[in-house]
Amino acid sequence: MASFTPQLVKIAREKHAQGVSLGAYLMMVAGFSLWVVYGLLLRSWPVALSNAVNLALAAAILALKFRYPGRPPRTSRNAMPMAKTIRPAARKKGAPTRL
Repeated sequence: MASFTPQLVKIAREKHAQGVSLGAYLMMVAGFSLWVVYGLLLRSWPVALSNAVNLALAAAILALKFRYPGRPPRTSRNAMPMAKTIRPAARKKGAPTRL
């Protein structure tokens, strides 16, 4: 039942959910919802309760997917290295070119 917890923590910590499949989590939420209804109709509280917990976790991940839809924010940890951002010095006239 706690298998969604690491994904939920990772999304909340990193503030992006680019790697999360929207379609997969929509299907999971729909499936868990149906299982909860089925458990309630059967008056099977273990089925309803366990699927309600999974539904809450999957719905939280889905909500974070909508909250952080794009790329991760640029930080010093994932920013481009400084060497690639500095323009190379201008070439002198007549200097040989590299191929």
